[in-house]
Amino acid sequence: MIAIVDYDTGNLRSVCNAIERIGAEYCVTSCAEVISSADAVLLPGVGEASSAMEKLRERGLVEVIKGLKQPVLGICIGMQLMCRYSEEGNVACLGIFDTDVRRFSPDKERGVKVPHMGWNSISELRSPLFDGIDDDEFVYFVHSYAPDLCDACIARSSNGREFAAALAKDNFYGTQFHPEKSGDIGEMIIRNFLKIE
Repeated sequence: MIAIVDYDTGNLRSVCNAIERIGAEYCVTSCAEVISSADAVLLPGVGEASSAMEKLRERGLVEVIKGLKQPVLGICIGMQLMCRYSEEGNVACLGIFDTDVRRFSPDKERGVKVPHMGWNSISELRSPLFDGIDDDEFVYFVHSYAPDLCDACIARSSNGREFAAALAKDNFYGTQFHPEKSGDIGEMIIRNFLKIE
């Protein structure tokens, strides 16, 4: 059973649809016991970092998530919350990944837009999350903030500056892009995550 964490952020429906397409069993929950006993956990999210962290605190899920031993995948804001700090709302986050989340700087001359929205390539892939996927494949992004490069970086991309497109440490994984909106490549990434033990 996959637990999809419900903490009042957007994107739950599209994540559920992606899991349904591959035929996996899941539940949407904010119950600590259900999350702790799941085979795998998804922490999706679309929204604002400081309010999302507040929702996790209100539900008593901060220490629950940090203590999980099964595979955990954070998507977009879900991954950002697993970092040390976010400039969005000036908030301390879960601290699983030792990096900070910073806002992009728009630059008309260089064609850098904020938010960074649409298809972009990812490179330097190094994780079972990307088994069968080549460097420079395209995935779908929608974000104005992104984690800095760090030792936990398992994929990188660029929007005016290079940033961590995916992170991994121990049983925790994260993607800044949306695998549930990234077509066949995104489906492969979700399938690969569900194979991780």
